[in-house]
Amino acid sequence: MPRQITAFSNPLVKQVRLLRDKRHRREQGRFLAEGLRILTEAREAGRLPEHLFFAADSAAHPLVTALVAATEAAGGEAIETSADILSKLSGKDNPGSVVGVYREFALPLDALDRAAAPIWLVAERLRDPGNLGTILRTGDAVGAGGLILVDDCVDPFSVEAVRASMGALFTMPVARAAWDDFRAWLRSGPGQLVGLSLDTEHDYQAPRYQAPTFLLTGNEAQGMPDHIAAECDLLVKIPMLGKADSLNAAVATAVMAYEVLNQGRRAET
Repeated sequence: MPRQITAFSNPLVKQVRLLRDKRHRREQGRFLAEGLRILTEAREAGRLPEHLFFAADSAAHPLVTALVAATEAAGGEAIETSADILSKLSGKDNPGSVVGVYREFALPLDALDRAAAPIWLVAERLRDPGNLGTILRTGDAVGAGGLILVDDCVDPFSVEAVRASMGALFTMPVARAAWDDFRAWLRSGPGQLVGLSLDTEHDYQAPRYQAPTFLLTGNEAQGMPDHIAAECDLLVKIPMLGKADSLNAAVATAVMAYEVLNQGRRAET
């Protein structure tokens, strides 16, 4: 039976609110997700919150009812509360009807099976949570094996990144690694490392990509460092016919991912 929390001074409310800060997320090993669609995607992917906060006026919604039942059956706690407290937890003036507290689940490289998918996404020093969330959505859409975050990338469990992923954080494996560790892991088995770069003459549609293809996107402002570009098996660029000199990092990743996907689809016909 869900308990009720109506006071802003409640210790659990204070503790959960701290998860909007990266330091506290790392200390607790937990993160926030909000919105009925995202939490439902998580439930369907087998991820359930340790604490589920839901608005009293949404309790009768069938998806909220399903979330409450699943959370309690898995040993989590469902908590009925007010829209004001949900707003305080999420940091939004118009919060969703549910907020969940989840345990972080980033994987080590050794837990990844590179043979599980023909496409993998790799981001190096990505800084924008919106880009990270969009790349996760792209990875889910093309059936990528996962997203590997190299060096100092934005936190995939930040409220902004989780929101931008629209649930894909729960369906896409995510791993974090230093560049040297990633390079060693990559070269220990099959895999073509393809870098997105402006400093090449290779059009992105010209090569025939080899599975598994690891698509590497560099930092939004600086691109990838020379020593990382030198490690790529292939550097490719997307033609720019207008005034802009490059695409947004997440958009470029999506264009490349669909090129690799479509080459595989054509090969199957």
